Amino acid sequence: MSSSVTHDVEFEISTDVLKKAYRLMCTAGRMAEIYDENKKLASKYVHSTSRGHEAIQLAAAFHLKPWDYAAPYYRDESILLGIGMEPYELMLQLMAKRDDPFSGGRTYYNHPSLKREGMPTIPHQSSATGMQAIPATGMAHGIKYKESQGLGDDNKPVVLCSLGDGSVTEGEVSEAFQMAILKDLPIIYLIQDNDWGISATGEEMRAMDAYEFAAGFKGLKRMRVNGADFADSYNGMEKAVNYVRKNRKPILVHAKCPLLGHHTSGVRKEFYRDEQNLNLHHEDDPTPRLRHYLLEGGMPQDEVEELETQGRKVAEEAWEKAVNSPDPDPATVSDHEFAPTPITEETGEREPEGAEKIVMVDAALFAMNEIMKNNPEALLYGQDVGARLGGVFREAATLGKKYGEDRVFNTPIQEAYIVGSTAGMSAVGLAPVVEIQFADYIWPGINQLVEELSKSCYLSMGQFPVRSVIRVPIGAYGGGGPYHSGSVESTLCNIRGIKVVYPSTAADMKGLMKAAWHDPNPVVMLEHKGLYWSKVPGTEKAKSKEPSEDYVVPLGKARTVQEADTDMVEEGYSAVVITYGMGVYWTLEASKKFPGSIEILDLRTLNPLDWEAVVSAVRRHNKALVLTEEPLMNSFAESLAGRIAQECFQELDAPVMTLGALNLPAIALNMDLEKEMLPNADKVGDKLDELLNY
Repeated sequence: MSSSVTHDVEFEISTDVLKKAYRLMCTAGRMAEIYDENKKLASKYVHSTSRGHEAIQLAAAFHLKPWDYAAPYYRDESILLGIGMEPYELMLQLMAKRDDPFSGGRTYYNHPSLKREGMPTIPHQSSATGMQAIPATGMAHGIKYKESQGLGDDNKPVVLCSLGDGSVTEGEVSEAFQMAILKDLPIIYLIQDNDWGISATGEEMRAMDAYEFAAGFKGLKRMRVNGADFADSYNGMEKAVNYVRKNRKPILVHAKCPLLGHHTSGVRKEFYRDEQNLNLHHEDDPTPRLRHYLLEGGMPQDEVEELETQGRKVAEEAWEKAVNSPDPDPATVSDHEFAPTPITEETGEREPEGAEKIVMVDAALFAMNEIMKNNPEALLYGQDVGARLGGVFREAATLGKKYGEDRVFNTPIQEAYIVGSTAGMSAVGLAPVVEIQFADYIWPGINQLVEELSKSCYLSMGQFPVRSVIRVPIGAYGGGGPYHSGSVESTLCNIRGIKVVYPSTAADMKGLMKAAWHDPNPVVMLEHKGLYWSKVPGTEKAKSKEPSEDYVVPLGKARTVQEADTDMVEEGYSAVVITYGMGVYWTLEASKKFPGSIEILDLRTLNPLDWEAVVSAVRRHNKALVLTEEPLMNSFAESLAGRIAQECFQELDAPVMTLGALNLPAIALNMDLEKEMLPNADKVGDKLDELLNY
């Protein structure tokens, strides 16, 4: 029977907790030693350890419950040990082994993706420092939303978001803080401050530390703890967790820690730190500090030494086992690009008898209403989509009043939060639809879209696909100018792991919106503003009969809008125009000059692409034009044309031609200049004449 440890502390810490903490500190320390002793093997892939941060990390981990959520950062090895992960499992990830439980050898050490009974949920996140704050806050936002709808957990889950102090200077962290306070979200921001950011000191990187910085966020409770002292850290984290669990409000905990290991295995401490600095940090080493605490509290030395032996032994045994474990099968490299979608066939009625024709903007509104009516996990947010306005295009009109401000709400001008929070929402079981007000405004959100949403399914081996629909009004017409008219699909199509949809009719808008919402992967819906109301001359056919409520169009299926006559095809005087969005209507108008000669293939989805339909159409006509509204150079259209030329070279009777906007950095405000830059029916007609008569 072990002896007790007694100290005059604010909260009594049980002997079992203290023993566990010390044993795991010894494990973490031995793991770091083993990695250095086996540097050639251990440093094959870059890693970082928790040396110096063990006290605060273990203290935080010990207060988490299985129903909680966590977003650790790359130095949080001891948090993982503290929640029950085994050194062997972490070492599998260190060496990118097949049985790495987080990613199957796909991502870095200390980058967990954990969905395991009896442990907190840890969704995938990137290693970009500070970026985890938004998805983590999205988790808390989702938890708060579920509680507001009676869908919550009686255990009152909390979210732990761990950050290095240097990362708090990131603008996205401020976006997270702002929303956490604005919405009273149950999240703990644990800031670990070791006064280093690679080779830059705190003095060089910041005007104040995170605790001081947070004072500017009215309503964000703050506290400091000594991150090198386990007792102080444990008591501080107990206060923080209890506060958030009870009050459902955010708190920031600032923990000062020494940095005893390397920044990473690739940037070793001796590269940038002198002996004086290293010695200064070693004075605050949490492990001997806790050892002293145990002995002073009355624990026999032999019992302390036994904990040391146990801790070191488990690390040593794990290393030998992990080194000899198998590598991933190269054949699995393409697994988990996307999670399987339930929508694989077009179902429901596209043109129900007696249905009225509707415009595209109403089709989107009706689709969202039907989704929200039947699915309490659906919510809609973005700039100006709330009840007062219902979207700048009225695309969310009536929804805010119908479903309330918890489900349909305005956000600040924070595109990064709008996009990145959906990763956290998805992780807690929600299916958010968000809006970026104009395509030209999506750029602040690209960071989150690329690093957090697009990679999550692949790097977590399918554990955490991000279910997210991102609506983006796009395209030019009528003098929208340089900041409200841009086309961005080529950039989006270069982001692997997301789907990109571009409807051109009301029926497709509704069917694709439904399919996108049911898809477990991130989907960007590009909605052309010029087609919303069919007010632009020549776009009348964008109106459709309203499809039935159960109508869906599977993503990745093109649609033939217009066929060529058989005799024209046989005479060799036909061509296919492969396009989407406004290109469909330019081509419909232009094709009137070439009766029976032009097939129009509306892609509808740019990724995944209906390559089979493209190849079939090209081989049917032997001549093809790829048409886009984007500036042409280096565009999706040019890429598609090149792929067609390579695949269909033997069947082509003319070069694969392309047409798009002029290669200029922005669309001018003046409408004559806008017209000169963009394609139109006349320009398409000229290109078709050239193609047909080649």
